[in-house]
Amino acid sequence: MKNTRQPVSFIATDNPDEARTFFADVLGLELCEATPFALVFVDGGHVLRVQIVSELQPVGYTVHGWKVADIAHDIEELTSKGVRFQRFDQLTQDALGVWTTPDGNKIAWFSDPSGNTLSLTEYTDA
Repeated sequence: MKNTRQPVSFIATDNPDEARTFFADVLGLELCEATPFALVFVDGGHVLRVQIVSELQPVGYTVHGWKVADIAHDIEELTSKGVRFQRFDQLTQDALGVWTTPDGNKIAWFSDPSGNTLSLTEYTDA
């Protein structure tokens, strides 16, 4: 059976106004629908649905990420828009906050306004 399904990712927010600004203006995603239940963005060829909830307890792991061609460029661009990249004591990260995996992939993490952990990854095969 051929897979013809297209993925949809889900993130939650308890502050839709801040989420709308962050995902549209900071990350540059196209808002294609806004309802009392969710903000729906086009993320490349993918759909990102930001669900509007009354209470949110962010989890301690990455909930969504992007494969990028030049992680340093993307970090500099996002930093110029006020995004702060996270540092973890258990990881050796460079000056930009990038951790290089044993196989050479480069990863950096940041949070959205609701505290969801997001990431950028530059794969060695990119």
